[in-house]
Amino acid sequence: MLQTEKQKTKKSASAVISYTYHDAIALLDKRWSVKQSTDAKKLLQLDAALGSPSKSVRSVFVAGSNGKSTTINLTSQLLRAEGLTVGSFYSPHFTTYNERIVCNNDSLSNATFTQVANDVFNAAATLELELHTKELLTMMAIHHFATQKVDVALLEVTQFDQFDPVSICTPLICAITRITDYATDASDDVIRQRVEHVARLMKKGSWIISADQSKLSLQIMEDLAEQKNAQWAMPIRKLAAMKYPYEQLFGRCAALAERIAQIFVQNIFDSKTSNSLLAKPKGNRGRPTLEAKRHAELNPQKTIEQFWQETVSTLSHRFELLEKAKPAVLLDTASNLDAFKNLLLGVRLLHYQRPFKGLVIVVGSENNALHQAEFCKMLRYFFKKTAGQVVFCQPASDAQSTSNDGSWDVEQITNDVKNMKVKARSTKTLAQALDYAKKAVDETNGLVVITGSRAIVSEYWNTKIKK
Repeated sequence: MLQTEKQKTKKSASAVISYTYHDAIALLDKRWSVKQSTDAKKLLQLDAALGSPSKSVRSVFVAGSNGKSTTINLTSQLLRAEGLTVGSFYSPHFTTYNERIVCNNDSLSNATFTQVANDVFNAAATLELELHTKELLTMMAIHHFATQKVDVALLEVTQFDQFDPVSICTPLICAITRITDYATDASDDVIRQRVEHVARLMKKGSWIISADQSKLSLQIMEDLAEQKNAQWAMPIRKLAAMKYPYEQLFGRCAALAERIAQIFVQNIFDSKTSNSLLAKPKGNRGRPTLEAKRHAELNPQKTIEQFWQETVSTLSHRFELLEKAKPAVLLDTASNLDAFKNLLLGVRLLHYQRPFKGLVIVVGSENNALHQAEFCKMLRYFFKKTAGQVVFCQPASDAQSTSNDGSWDVEQITNDVKNMKVKARSTKTLAQALDYAKKAVDETNGLVVITGSRAIVSEYWNTKIKK
């Protein structure tokens, strides 16, 4: 008997396909155009088909406007020092999708990535689910972490005002870096709305920690945590004592990472590590005995202070200084006002440490989020104190970009910045901007900064790889 067209389609959809690594990448590239789910229904179906890995993985959510990836990276390093097996899920990637799924600070190999992709893609095909790339990658990460039986999975939350795929997991800890994606003169209602979007991640019994510096935001978070029967932890007050200049840049992320690790080790995992940097042995409170002092002298243990003095973020592209390049290149994905302000602080600190002979900041944005009066004022103030200039350019098209904040008007922002008495110019491409920048600074002691978006940093690396 001949099969009907519907029967043929159903059989084809459920057939197991053996994807190569390049096949998997091609499919992920293609699925950015698929409409994202508005709820967890599809992903929960896929999760069940894979053995419900979302229920077996101990998960920690890291959310906020800036500093999410850095916080995850530093938390991972600290938990690794405690002897734990750690999975990390980052967003976005810069050169390969492998960068997003990390175990013990190592990205997945092509072979492992391909195997995980085959498991997830075929399960989705069997269920006839059309999923967005973000959803597929999230499911790949959770599935892999469950398979590897990691002690904890650190998951980056990137979507607040809509369903984020990681929310199919129930977080034991929800860490919020900062919430700053609103205008500096935003009303209390606007701030409350933004905080409430992030607060959707809170679950009953979860620990809630924040490094936000706004008293209003913190009060709203605490109130919402109480409403949801979550456990509110003391907000981050002090910076972790990292070495210069990273304490000023990442100290708050490091302090948040320390609090995440401390709560996880002491309240959730119950670490049995004898030389823990975080856990306080029972019965050792107060003044130590003479025997304890002698033991400490003979067996010195590394302290958390020493750990931070020796530790920096191992993430590429987030304030990454390429000193071997001629001239030196600083990469940073700052794409909003708060992140850009932090970048300028970092550049100024580097200049104090080693004065530049020429400085060019190349800015390539994916939208007009930076094209604000406050941004122009930042540049004016910065270049009053530090000699240099800014070049605006257009990033190449990017499949990952989902922004709807308006197109980047390079000519207009260049004119606006010039009107602030800042030396500025525009180019059509990053290549043209780099050619100009290299001629404008000293090859040995100059600095070229590439920033404004993930797309422009990714374009820089792709250009380097092709060469």
